[in-house]
Amino acid sequence: MQSVTLIIDKRRELSTKYKKLLQNKNNKCLISKNLISAMKTIQEAEPDLIIISDSNDGDLADYCKQIRALTYNMRPIIVATSKSAEFTDKIKVLESGADDFISEPVNPEEFTVRMKAHLRREYETNIDPKCFLPGKNYSLRVIKRTLNQKHPWACLLISIENFENYKETYTELASDKLLQTFSAITSSTLSENDYLGSISENEFLIVTDPFKAEKIANFLTFAFDSVAAKFYSAQDKKRGYMLMRGDEYAGRRSNFVHITIGVVTNEFISYNDVTALLNALRQIHAMADLPSKSNYLIERPRITAEDAVNENTYNNQVFIIEKDEAMKLLLTTILNLQGYEVSVIGSYDDIAYSQTIPALVILDAGTLDNMQGLDICRQIKQNDKFSKTRLIVTSIIHDKELILSSGADLYIPKPYDISSLIKWVELFIKEVND
Repeated sequence: MQSVTLIIDKRRELSTKYKKLLQNKNNKCLISKNLISAMKTIQEAEPDLIIISDSNDGDLADYCKQIRALTYNMRPIIVATSKSAEFTDKIKVLESGADDFISEPVNPEEFTVRMKAHLRREYETNIDPKCFLPGKNYSLRVIKRTLNQKHPWACLLISIENFENYKETYTELASDKLLQTFSAITSSTLSENDYLGSISENEFLIVTDPFKAEKIANFLTFAFDSVAAKFYSAQDKKRGYMLMRGDEYAGRRSNFVHITIGVVTNEFISYNDVTALLNALRQIHAMADLPSKSNYLIERPRITAEDAVNENTYNNQVFIIEKDEAMKLLLTTILNLQGYEVSVIGSYDDIAYSQTIPALVILDAGTLDNMQGLDICRQIKQNDKFSKTRLIVTSIIHDKELILSSGADLYIPKPYDISSLIKWVELFIKEVND
C-alpha cells in the first residue's frame, strides 16, 4: 500500500521538482499551493509526510504549529524547507512541531534519501511487534484513503477465533508464533499493491482488488485449517478440543482456533466514512462465523422489500436440567433475579421440540449408574439447531475429560460455588450474543 506525501509550496517549479524526486509506486505525492487547500487534503488523505516551505505568506513556525494541531491524532512527519540557514530559525521551526529542517537549495540525492528515511521511520513506528504488521491506527488510515479512491476495492476483516482461549492454554509465546504463522501465510497470498495490517491482537485487515478477494479468502480458510493442528498438544488433538488450564478456567473446554473472514466491496454499495465500512465488515463477519471451522462470507447485493427487516434480538434464554429439586429451585430463582429467562426442562425432547433456542443449558450429568445428562449433552451438540448454544455440565462424577468429551463447554464439579456459576453464565451469554 502506498504512503502519501503532501508538498505545501506555492512555487510551481520547485514543488514539481520535489514531487518528481519522491513519487514512485510506493509513495504518492500531492501538492497544495497554500495552507487552506492543504488542510482539506490533510483531512481527506491523512498524509504520512508533510513538506512545507516558507514560500507561503506567513510565518513558517506558525504553519507548523497549525498543522501539528490539526494532525494530533495521526502524527505525520513534518519537514520544513526554507531559504534561511540561520540557527535561530531552525530552532524556532523545530520547536513549533517540525521533525526536520532543510535549507534550500537542496541536494537532490540527500533530499530524496532523507525523505525516504522519514517515511520508513513513520511506517516502522506503526508496526506491531508480535505479527510484524502495521497496527490499528495505520490500518484505519488506509481505510480512509481507500474510501477516497474511485477505483474498485475490497476489504477483508479476518479474525482468529478462540485466540484468547488458545493463549490462556498454551501461553503467550505459543500464541505469538500462531500470529506470526498466520501473518506469513497471509502475506504470501498478496501482491505488492495489496495491504495487510492489524486491527487488534487477533483481527486483521486486507485491502485488495475485488476480483481477488474471494480467491484470497478461500485460500486462507483452507491454508489456516491445514496448519492449525501443528499448534496443539497430542492430547488435545486426540480429544478434539482444547482442555483449558489454570484456576479460573479449569474444567472448561474450548474449540480449536479457526479464522472467520467477512468481505465487503464498493461494487454494490458506496461507503462514505470509516465507521460505516467497519460496521458493514463486522456485520458480514459475524454472519460468517462457524463454531469450529474456518469460513468466509462476501457481501452480495441486497434484495429488499417493505417491512423486510430482520432485527437480531438478545438471547438470554437459559434451560436447566436438574434432578435435585432444591438445587433446581435455587438456580431458577437466582438466574431469574439476574435477568435471565429461565426454563426448567425434563428431557432432550423438551429441548429439541421447543420453539426457543437457548443461549445456555445447565444440566446435571447424572449418576455413575445412569449418566443420562451426558447423553443429553451429546444429543444437543450433534444437533445443528443448537450450534451456538453453550453447555455447562455439573456432576458428582469427578471425571473432567469424560464430561468434556460428551460436548460440555464447561465442567463444574458438585458441590460448587453459586457465584462462580453465575460468572460463567454471564460470560457464555455474552459469547453467544457477540
